[in-house]
Amino acid sequence: MLPSGAYVMLPMQPTGTLPHRAYNMGDRFPEWIRRSWGSGGDFVDTKGVLEDLHLNTVCQSARCPNIAECWRRHTATILILGNACTRKCAFCAVKPGTPVPVRPGEPADVAEAIDRLDLAHAVITSPTRDDLADGGAGHFAKTIRAIRERRPGTTIEVL
Repeated sequence: MLPSGAYVMLPMQPTGTLPHRAYNMGDRFPEWIRRSWGSGGDFVDTKGVLEDLHLNTVCQSARCPNIAECWRRHTATILILGNACTRKCAFCAVKPGTPVPVRPGEPADVAEAIDRLDLAHAVITSPTRDDLADGGAGHFAKTIRAIRERRPGTTIEVL
């Protein structure tokens, strides 16, 4: 805990704002640093599609602070192969643990979610799966094929 009256320098400010200034921990945070809580029709729609198809996202698993902004725009980074990682990296918020078995229907569900959300660009990733002989590469390939079959015009980014 900082002593009373301690000051901290804010590391970043958006373009076009005043230069850095000392920030008293008792001050209110500036408006540009605030994030709105997830709500509204588009946010709820995205959440509903993902829940209906039992899909994980990095947005949830890694506790992304931008979840409300992205989900309102019907975007999400889909996390295939479960949401438990076989490693414990200090920089990552995805929980380590025993991974779930590979869900054979997941590639089709991912493609359906992308179709229902009408995505022009899809981002797919997964936790590390050291327990799988191919590290999950085969499941990635099946997921990409399912997306291409259902939405041939959608670009796919794999992380």
